[in-house]
Amino acid sequence: MPAKFRVLAALLATAALLLAACSGKNAVDQSGGSAFQFTSATQVGKMIPVADRKVAGDFSATLLAGGTYSLASDQGKVTVVNYWASWCSPCRTEMPGFDALYRELSGQSITFVGIDTKDGSPGAAQSFIQDNNITYPIVSDEAGKTALELGHIPSANLPFTVLVDKRQRIAAVYIQSVQPADLRPVLTALAAES
Repeated sequence: MPAKFRVLAALLATAALLLAACSGKNAVDQSGGSAFQFTSATQVGKMIPVADRKVAGDFSATLLAGGTYSLASDQGKVTVVNYWASWCSPCRTEMPGFDALYRELSGQSITFVGIDTKDGSPGAAQSFIQDNNITYPIVSDEAGKTALELGHIPSANLPFTVLVDKRQRIAAVYIQSVQPADLRPVLTALAAES
């Protein structure tokens, strides 16, 4: 092989090594690997192992009832973050059960927050909340920015539910409707974690 081809081959090999070194996790995740970035959903009833959990991105948004909600305000509690809209049939089925579970588990350092998104106006959401006596806080997030802030969770389909552990790490992302019976054991296990 002529000398110029050996030099070219050596340069190409060096370039390939440099590119491979830049394609690792931190080439995309500039947070040093500690912040949650959605890659796949969690199977309903399952959790991300504790050692693999990443910190949720904090968000704050306006509550439908007035005031502001911040995820950071629930540190030390297990937080169920449920994305829904009043026109979404599975959401409408899921929410009353979630509210019953919220009331049942509220003394166990477990809380819920609903994120109303893609509704068009808060009036439909407020009517649904009032008609169904939903008692946990509901945030208005028409644009879906809270899902991005949590960790780039895709928000194209509703409902979806994110579980945040007491240390503000993402413990599960369910991108389908969830039944309270599936959620109860997971929340009890998360509440028992230190």
